[in-house]
Amino acid sequence: MSATAEKIGGAIDVWAQITTPRMAAQPWLATLLRWTGQESEPLVPSVESTVAAMDGAGVELSLVSAWYGPQGPLITNEEVAAQVAAAPHRLKGLASADIRNPVEAVREIRRWVDGARFVGVRIVPWLWDLPPNDRRYYPLYAACVELGVPLCTQIGHTGPLLRSETGRLIPYLEDVLLDFPELVVVGGHVGFPWIDELLTMTIKFRNFHVDTSAYAVHRLPPSFVEYMKGPGASRVMFGTNWPMLSPAKCLAGLDALGLSPAQREAFLAGNAKRVFRL
Repeated sequence: MSATAEKIGGAIDVWAQITTPRMAAQPWLATLLRWTGQESEPLVPSVESTVAAMDGAGVELSLVSAWYGPQGPLITNEEVAAQVAAAPHRLKGLASADIRNPVEAVREIRRWVDGARFVGVRIVPWLWDLPPNDRRYYPLYAACVELGVPLCTQIGHTGPLLRSETGRLIPYLEDVLLDFPELVVVGGHVGFPWIDELLTMTIKFRNFHVDTSAYAVHRLPPSFVEYMKGPGASRVMFGTNWPMLSPAKCLAGLDALGLSPAQREAFLAGNAKRVFRL
């Protein structure tokens, strides 16, 4: 175990995926591959390489998600279940579904989400080019409330070559939280450039949270770091967006954030344990 792992220990990564060849071949990934210097490498990690990357940074548990979009399933719930089964003490699943068939989508979520292997649901609005207050998502939100699990989604600008409008918090995600006051939401990818909206949503909605996936911590916007030390201290969770970024890369520079021991523990693991009931 590296010195980084010994120092951090026990972190929980709330945004990861073990990409399939179907997902890796999507043309909209070109931007991310260029940014992360992975244009010449196949972006298809194994369970073994994922766990090895976790070990290299002291990440105890990763939440790996299914991906469904208008082009079909990019990572199926069945594939995620197999990944979790291969490393049950290191991986938990986030289910997803095709929102175009709401009844079957709800059945799919109920089929997989048990609070043990699968601990939440992930829907990525930019993939559908539909804001999160679109009626087609609403049956899945109701299913999350009934099952008592978080909805994980994406907020802020979209890195892939698709529109960012769906990542605006106000009015789109605000409408959802108004319509579903019991729904627990974890917004991934920080929410930049709408950090003021992030602060407002945190104060207004007790069930709203955010994760730092897609950002190495030394690249977090200064206003977001201040948010982590204030209203966001009990709301912000660590995430990577693996395999686009590795846990070690994301956590390099953690000390420079100046978090208190309590803030650091909440960010790395405590908030995720509470929200996902881990």
